[in-house]
Amino acid sequence: MSVLKGVVEATPADPISSYFNELSRVLTAVRVSDAEGRPLDLSAGFEWVADAAREAHNAGKKVVLIGNGGSAAVASHHAIEFLKNGGIRATALNDSAALTCLSNDFGYANVFSEQLKAHGIPGDVLIAISSSGQSVNILKAVETARASSMKVVTLSGFQPDNLLRGRGDVNFYVNSNQYGFVEVAHHALIQAILDLYVFPRRPAK
Repeated sequence: MSVLKGVVEATPADPISSYFNELSRVLTAVRVSDAEGRPLDLSAGFEWVADAAREAHNAGKKVVLIGNGGSAAVASHHAIEFLKNGGIRATALNDSAALTCLSNDFGYANVFSEQLKAHGIPGDVLIAISSSGQSVNILKAVETARASSMKVVTLSGFQPDNLLRGRGDVNFYVNSNQYGFVEVAHHALIQAILDLYVFPRRPAK
């Protein structure tokens, strides 16, 4: 608050506090649902993903992560986290040579689905990440994964009725229409799954 010539003026909100308050709201407002749209507890969603990843690895299968732009970076980061720290076979389908080759030959809408046709096998787990939930190449990849009897996890945001939400065995929805918040939330969700349900328990310091 400030006083100028007897007039009390409100101090503008601190933009940093506002930013992190909104991020906190976004993270606590995450919704999880199953393939039929029934709501799940966040812990149940986390546990499902962790169990599916472990089962895939133990059966000689793998976790596959896909995304565009910032979501591709999230996919790459967590493919390494699953592999290195979680001890679970994992890969991200965003090699630049593969993307440019397949987009040139089949169109960008098919860059992930074509790779899944070649590499996806029954029992693999696909983690499909799309901030908008509307990316055609992600949606087509999910269709291919289903046809290949893969398990599917989706992470989306923006509109609650986006096309990706509801197409996975487990679906995480972030209620925000800002890319930055959705991408950070997606990153945090997968990291939480890894830290709380996949990584070996670490002794307390």
